This record gives sequence, structure tokens and C-alpha cells, in this order.
Amino acid sequence: MKKNLMSVIILALVLADLILTAILTFTMIPQVKKSNELVDQVCAAINIELEGGQNVDMAKVPIEDIEVYSIEDQFTVNLKDDENGRHIAMFSVGLSLNTKSEGYKTYKGSEGLAEKKDIICDQINSIVGSKTVDEFKADSQKQVKEEILTALQSLFGGKDFIVGVNFSSVAAE
Repeated sequence: MKKNLMSVIILALVLADLILTAILTFTMIPQVKKSNELVDQVCAAINIELEGGQNVDMAKVPIEDIEVYSIEDQFTVNLKDDENGRHIAMFSVGLSLNTKSEGYKTYKGSEGLAEKKDIICDQINSIVGSKTVDEFKADSQKQVKEEILTALQSLFGGKDFIVGVNFSSVAAE
């Protein structure tokens, strides 16, 4: 009889726990939804993309909508000194432009960028010049390209105008 009474008490406590958990769950869910909506509104108000601010993926722009602006001058940049001394990098740069973006119309495509070539070259020189030779080698070039792309996108006011940075004839010594 004593074991049976204990089973009944345990069963009653388990049911009470289940009921209190259900009440707690149903009172918390609406508050969590409201909090999520508030966070979304704040992010939208200060224009933060929840994906982490990723750049426009060049793969999302059809190839027929991409125009390449090649900077004719070859860059020769002094890289940041490392333990092995001073190094230089020599490379050519091409910028991939989305011809369907508003920025393309605003800056008049390649012709407009040619007028601002000195500003673009200065940005590229500054970014590449802050890297060591190891940071500029093949594995890290993607990161350097991303930094240049982000700087140029902020300079030209949008992520949909300049969608890619391309290096050609790269040499780092």
C-alpha cells in the first residue's frame, strides 16, 4: 500500500510539472516572438543585413550583365616589411561592373570609372601596401580582393555596382 501511495504522489508531481511547463511555454512564446520582431525592426532601421553584410555575389549576376573595367596601368606596390625585409607586388587589376545596377548609370560605367582612376588606384595601393608578402600570396589573395571590393563598394555607394575585383599577372617578390 505504501508503494502504491508513492506512485500516486510521483504521478501527481509529474502532472503538476507538465502543466506548469505548458503554462510557462505558452506565456514565453509570444514574448520571444515580439523580441525577435523588435530586433528585426532595429536592424532594418540602422540598415544592417542579418547575413553579416556579405557582398553581392558575382555568381548571382548573369555574365551578360557584367562589364570588366581593366585598369591599364600595372601596379607595383611596396608591401609591408616582414622579418625577411622589404618586398614588392606587381599585378594588374580588373573590376567587374554590374551593368543593370543604378550605380552603373550614375557613374557611367567604365568611362566614369576611368575619370576616377586615381582614386581607385589609391584605394588599391593603400590596401595592398598594408599587407606582407605572405598575406598577398595566392592563398590570401581572396581576402585582399574582398578588402579592395568592400572599400570600392563603400566609395561608390553600393554593393551592386562593383561586384568583383580580379587580379591578373600577379608577382610578389
